[in-house]
Amino acid sequence: MKTLLAIAAAVALSGCGLDVASSAATAAAARKQEIQEAQKTMQQTQQKIDSAMQQMQQRADSNNQ
Repeated sequence: MKTLLAIAAAVALSGCGLDVASSAATAAAARKQEIQEAQKTMQQTQQKIDSAMQQMQQRADSNNQ
């Protein structure tokens, strides 16, 4: 009887571990996606900044001529 109780407890506890591991994997995947989206946004913002700087330089060059 004690062995059966110990096995049942071990199964119950291992199930909790799987749930935690699954939750951690899901959270990690979500975080990875957030990071990828943030990097994409950062690249787009950098392109806009570069474009604005180029336009400012062109205006400055045309005003100096």
